Amino acid sequence: MTAADPRPLTGEPVALDLLNTRWMIDGELQDLFAGAAGLTRVQGLAVWLESTGLAGRFRADAATLVHLLTAREALARAVADPADESARTLVDAVLEHGRIRATLTAEGPGERAEFDDPTWGPAWTAARDYLELLAGAPGRIRACASETCVLHFHDTSRNGTRRWCSMAACGNRAKASRHYARTRER
Repeated sequence: MTAADPRPLTGEPVALDLLNTRWMIDGELQDLFAGAAGLTRVQGLAVWLESTGLAGRFRADAATLVHLLTAREALARAVADPADESARTLVDAVLEHGRIRATLTAEGPGERAEFDDPTWGPAWTAARDYLELLAGAPGRIRACASETCVLHFHDTSRNGTRRWCSMAACGNRAKASRHYARTRER
């Protein structure tokens, strides 16, 4: 049985969910893959694999974790600065470890991911997901507007104006802070 996921934001697309394995609590950076919530590094990986639906396909082991950390760094750099050529090179280096094979299924045409080494599977899957987000709506990949938050989200709001990772957390704090500032001015 996998431990509970301690992260404040889950359920984002796999690429952003990987970035969200680092978050802030009371001004202190937490890392799911570095002992957050009392989990070992590999236990944190198992939690992440479970939450993204990849647990049945990939193992939580040290090699997989190393490759996933490589992908997380590459994606963090690419999301922070999409024009950064070195970040694109890092993402491409992760993508070199897998490919999509066309298949024919009972339902018709399909695709299957293949990896030169299965321990690259989750890292490749996250990098591939990032490409799909870029192809669909690159402007909807966002960092939370809170200065004290490091989380990312895919803005699926109708008008594309979502600013906070969560209205219940960062958005509520911002609204409360603005309200407090207005009442102090009076």
